[in-house]
Amino acid sequence: MIFPKRGFASDNNAGVHPDILKAISDANHGHTIAYGDDPITEQAKQKFKDLFGQQTSVYFVFLGTGANVLSLKALTDSYHAVICADTAHINVDECSAPEKFTGCKLITIPSSNGKITVEAVQKHLHGFDFEHHAQPKVISITQTTELGTLYTPKEIKALADLAHQHNMYLHVDGARIANAAVTLGISFKEMITDTGVDVLSFGGTKNGLMYGEAIVFLKPGLDKNFKYMRKQGMQLASKMRYISAQFLAYLDQEIWKSNAANANCMAKLLHKELSGIKGVTITQEVQANGVFAIIPKDIISTLQKEFFFYVWDENKNEVRWMTSWDTQEEDIKLFTSLLKQLVH
Repeated sequence: MIFPKRGFASDNNAGVHPDILKAISDANHGHTIAYGDDPITEQAKQKFKDLFGQQTSVYFVFLGTGANVLSLKALTDSYHAVICADTAHINVDECSAPEKFTGCKLITIPSSNGKITVEAVQKHLHGFDFEHHAQPKVISITQTTELGTLYTPKEIKALADLAHQHNMYLHVDGARIANAAVTLGISFKEMITDTGVDVLSFGGTKNGLMYGEAIVFLKPGLDKNFKYMRKQGMQLASKMRYISAQFLAYLDQEIWKSNAANANCMAKLLHKELSGIKGVTITQEVQANGVFAIIPKDIISTLQKEFFFYVWDENKNEVRWMTSWDTQEEDIKLFTSLLKQLVH
């Protein structure tokens, strides 16, 4: 079923950007070597190197969960632990896949805004070389966070420095990294490479791609034997050119920037239109393309029927509204108009 209205449930619900579809179509001619040994994949990999640094290694996969799980697998053994926010996607929305496929223990830190701090992480950095404890090995953060907030480059660097001081790694789940880069007004290299991040799950599906993510290793040697892990993890695409073609267009034409800019702008507009509406309380700073709010419980189902969205916390009637690359001002106006009618 195709819904006539653009809702606010998830940026995954949006369609594929026309230029991405064109890139897929343009790649659909003739024969080429499978499993990534094709010219398009090589060009896409080089584009990542141009953006993040020539020392990087890039591997394309199908899914965001696959990117996160395999990134963590490459950095850990089964007796290790991964430290993350309690709201992290790897903790809440990946059906225990990180634990199942890495064997690692997830240590979660309570967070009111989706972010974790050096001080909070330090409390869990103990038991090193003690065989009865899972050994802390990775700090994993999300940029932007699951609550729509952002880490500054300074905050990322502080976490990377902390990790490296303890012979650990910093992993970034970048499912919405484009939205973060646009808001911060910095390059991917400034946000990720220059801050000391070790491995990045680079997302595109939430920002106009059909499917496909990229795992970016920022340090030489971290991808040792990774090609085998990707195969065992069922994330090696035979017709990889169709993933690669998307990323090549996405990065080369800066589709990532225009798409994320529109999504962020629409979230700001939504926030503005919500301001002053009786019964609506914004719960998080709107920094990217997500708006979190508490609204009256009795209007949620009615509102969802017209503009679908998810309830984030049923205990306090907190909802999440996500804007997308194709969200338009008209969508915001219609949605907020109905909301005003329902609360008055």
